[in-house]
Amino acid sequence: MRSRRSTYRGEVTATWYEVLAEVVNRAHLAGGGDLPAVLTGAAARLGMAVEVYLADLPQRQLHPLAADGTPAITIASTVAGRAFQHVEIVGWRDRETGRPALWVPILDGTHRVGLLYVVLPDNADPDEAELRGFCWTLGGMLGHIVTAKLTQSDLLHQARRPTELSVSAELLWQMMPPQTFATPHMTVSAVVEYYDEAGGDGYDYSADGNTGYIAVFDATGHDLQAGLVCSTALAATRNARRCGHDLATIASEADAVVRANTSHSRFATAVLARLDFATGLLTYVNAGHPPPLLLRGGRAAKLLTGGHRLPLGLQHLNRTSAAAEPATERLEPGDRLLLYTDGVTEARNSRGEHFGPDRLADFVIRHSAAGLPAPETLRRLSHAVLDHQAGHLQDDATLMFVEWPTPSHPHLLPAESSDVLR
Repeated sequence: MRSRRSTYRGEVTATWYEVLAEVVNRAHLAGGGDLPAVLTGAAARLGMAVEVYLADLPQRQLHPLAADGTPAITIASTVAGRAFQHVEIVGWRDRETGRPALWVPILDGTHRVGLLYVVLPDNADPDEAELRGFCWTLGGMLGHIVTAKLTQSDLLHQARRPTELSVSAELLWQMMPPQTFATPHMTVSAVVEYYDEAGGDGYDYSADGNTGYIAVFDATGHDLQAGLVCSTALAATRNARRCGHDLATIASEADAVVRANTSHSRFATAVLARLDFATGLLTYVNAGHPPPLLLRGGRAAKLLTGGHRLPLGLQHLNRTSAAAEPATERLEPGDRLLLYTDGVTEARNSRGEHFGPDRLADFVIRHSAAGLPAPETLRRLSHAVLDHQAGHLQDDATLMFVEWPTPSHPHLLPAESSDVLR
């Protein structure tokens, strides 16, 4: 990355390289609540002012990290929201100072953490490519820092939740990975509603070398016990996976752990899947869960109905035979998978109409065709499911959207990232 001393007139005392280095070095000993001061001090050396906004868990609003009475910003129908939705830097004119400003995405990888509001010097050109490149790098660096500090900062968590979480939801959000993840070989995006009362729904994923892993869980009930069953299933499958076991063994190990450590009336449905990035071979187990939907060529191609076994915790009830072998499906480049819990398809409106798999597929296809990346498509889809039931879900609703390979999408990881590195 090139670095030069800024040519802006005013109190400029550092290069961009020095500012980025200062943020990283000071962040080592900073708590979550200290990050605004770290950024403010560093940015001032370039004649800039900055504010940090974090997206809440339902991805409806952007909340200021500084506790100074600044109001939250709605993601829908605002300039800042456009920067968040499309993952792009958006120019603006600061209303208080009249100075040029930029809304800059804060990303942890491809997970949308929030936005950085940067007020530039009076004579700065907000369209300058190099300036935008450095701001983009600052936003990406901040995304990694915020994510690293989440485990040790209550303030960062409080900024991301517009309402208090139930104990069950608190447990599950600590267990689940970020809502969006991508490598060159696979994109994964997931959402959970109710975000604040999540009882028994959860998801997991990983990617190493030529292999990707995805999982969706749905435990019975909507209470703390449901959260414990889901967390147990998630931890058991994760542990077996990290021990190097195949899918059949992962499912068997999780079944035994759930059965031994939860009430006999409790269980969890799940889809566990592995994807070979080199060949597109998907291997999957379906433990009593709704079948994944395969999207191909702009249409719903098929439901993946193989690999059935009893839900995790209930395999001992199968007196006639062993669990079915995992099923396989050969994916084609550009294929997408939609995994979901029954709280999505069985959501009913006031006329008793289910949201249903057809409506689900149509929504994803239409919004993808409109040029939206997977995270934004899924964000809007989760809100559509909630709106279908007038904001009152009768069951937890979890969605996971998987793409193979990761598409060259301008709004998944914008051009600024590659421009800076050239």
